[in-house]
Amino acid sequence: MMRYIIVDDEPLARKAIRMMAVKHPQLHLLGQFNSAEAAMSFLETNDTDLIFLDINMPGLSGMDLARRLPDNAMVIFTTAYSEFGAESYEVNAVDYLIKPLEPERFNRAVLKALDFNRLLSGHQPENTIAPTKAGADWMFITAERRHYRVRFDDILYIQGLKDYVVIQTSTNRLMTHMNLATISKNLPPERFLRVSKSYIVNLERIDSFDNNDLYITDNVIPIGASYRQKLLSTLMNSPLPDNSAPDVHNQ
Repeated sequence: MMRYIIVDDEPLARKAIRMMAVKHPQLHLLGQFNSAEAAMSFLETNDTDLIFLDINMPGLSGMDLARRLPDNAMVIFTTAYSEFGAESYEVNAVDYLIKPLEPERFNRAVLKALDFNRLLSGHQPENTIAPTKAGADWMFITAERRHYRVRFDDILYIQGLKDYVVIQTSTNRLMTHMNLATISKNLPPERFLRVSKSYIVNLERIDSFDNNDLYITDNVIPIGASYRQKLLSTLMNSPLPDNSAPDVHNQ
């Protein structure tokens, strides 16, 4: 059972989150709060796994609260403002949802949090096995006590959360005990690029991009401010992959 709280100064927003969350029997609601200060007081004495957190609230902001959370607490931001997306991943957010919340998008965020919680609470540390020879186009990843052969071509992106990474492929999601700096050493640098504190992407799988986000299939990947110049320069000066035609928005 994953324990969660809702933090939002709007009663209707709290109700909408509660109505969608109740459809997930793995979630258990501990409380609802109309301010970050009230939530922070509750969190001092109550272990909480997940926080649905608004950003723009009177007094302490949701982003400020996220920076003060214990390491074992995960955050899904729920906000009407899109401009905080990249910043949210600097505090290891699981996901970033824009109001009005869409049930399908909400459910995907919850499933991602449940995946992370399962890994963080129940698995022994695991690490990658590097490619067996120079120039190999694959690597082995250890996840759930099995060794998976992962082709670089199949990787869409890699997301870091605390001391774990999630490798999202075309057909699978693998989680392993490792940080982004470590796994990046096993990736070909001409094909993979770190685009924020929490994400590495496969450059050949990017469908489109703008100044703030990358779009890979139905995934939106935020671009960190300190990574933007190198990323945009790389994309604009590289030939497009045969299977995609990136759009450049807001340029």
